[in-house]
Amino acid sequence: MATTVLDARGTLVPQLRPLPSARPTDVAAPTQAAIAPTQAAIAPTQAAIAPTQAAIAPTQAATAPTQAVARRVPVAVVGVGAIGVLEALALLALSLTGLDELLTGGRTAGWLVAVVLVLLAGWIVLCAGSAAAMVDGAGRSLLVGVAYAETALVVGLLLVAVAFPFDNPTSLPVPALALLALAVPVGKLLLAGAPSARHWIAQGPRPRVRRPDPVRIHPGLATATLTAIGLTLFAVALLAPVTTGDTADQVPVVHSQE
Repeated sequence: MATTVLDARGTLVPQLRPLPSARPTDVAAPTQAAIAPTQAAIAPTQAAIAPTQAAIAPTQAATAPTQAVARRVPVAVVGVGAIGVLEALALLALSLTGLDELLTGGRTAGWLVAVVLVLLAGWIVLCAGSAAAMVDGAGRSLLVGVAYAETALVVGLLLVAVAFPFDNPTSLPVPALALLALAVPVGKLLLAGAPSARHWIAQGPRPRVRRPDPVRIHPGLATATLTAIGLTLFAVALLAPVTTGDTADQVPVVHSQE
């Protein structure tokens, strides 16, 4: 009988049988079964951490502005602040000097003295407060309003001085005095209207940087400072006592003419 190629193929070449391949699902199944208890144990921890993260988020949002880069104050804003502070100090010195003259004169009504004191105190506070608001970047409307009011006051006083002549205590003429007085509010208006000052106000107030309490950081230094002040005051009171003069014990003698 004739043997065909097809019949001899099975005897000459060994049959190749495919090896059983390991399926990925069979290997991963035990691993996933081992990880499942760990994930179940981690889930409560994540649930407990979630409120803490939610509480920390507003704190991070609040502290974000403090981490901003510190801005440099423009020269125009520094000039406005210096003019406001110097004007407040000058008004304070003038009010103290004038108050002494008003009280020692004895001819001024009490209500008039009270009105003058209230007006001067308000003027001083407005000058210093508007300058501080400008430097802080809170706004320029208060400073501009005070400057316009001062300009109107100087112009009104000039008209009164022209209409009713008075004894000028200085060697300068009245118009020169008016120009010198107008230099302060006009200077504040010019500096507050500068482009750098407008840009400074447009950026908003400066971020507040929280600084720790120096007393808590250096308690020993604070205690030593208070002790030194107390000892100094005690030494002054002990070594330089107040002496009463003999003039207080003298009784005035009235001589009558007969």
